[in-house]
Amino acid sequence: MLLGQYEGVVGEKNRIALPKKLREIIGNKLIITLGYENSLIIVSEAGWKALLEGTEGKPFIQKPARETQRFLLGGATFIELDSKGRFVIPDYLRRFAKIKTEVVFLGLSRYVELWDRRVWEVYRQNLEKNIDNISQKLIDKEKDRER
Repeated sequence: MLLGQYEGVVGEKNRIALPKKLREIIGNKLIITLGYENSLIIVSEAGWKALLEGTEGKPFIQKPARETQRFLLGGATFIELDSKGRFVIPDYLRRFAKIKTEVVFLGLSRYVELWDRRVWEVYRQNLEKNIDNISQKLIDKEKDRER
């Protein structure tokens, strides 16, 4: 399982090294794509289908399924790590995630999120302030489903 928070630096030629602990679990052949809240998502080729849960099998005429697939699939690219665990972030993904020089990797069970460190710090502070309300929303949704 992928978990934890790791810091990194964007090096020459926009290369970033995936932390070894994450690399040992996720492998060397990966897919990187647009994520939510200006993050990027890194997933193994084998784990790619998990990102599309909830959209597969939906009729093409359903706009939310089409748009989610367009966002995730249209923004995706294959990456292969070099012998030092480094990869190049394509410019369009770097711009989307506002990545400058310092990054944060988050291991989130089946995938890794990649954030610009400053963007992550602002987001994390807001998350910490609101986690009780966010958790309550999940509980309320579960109660609604049980009814």
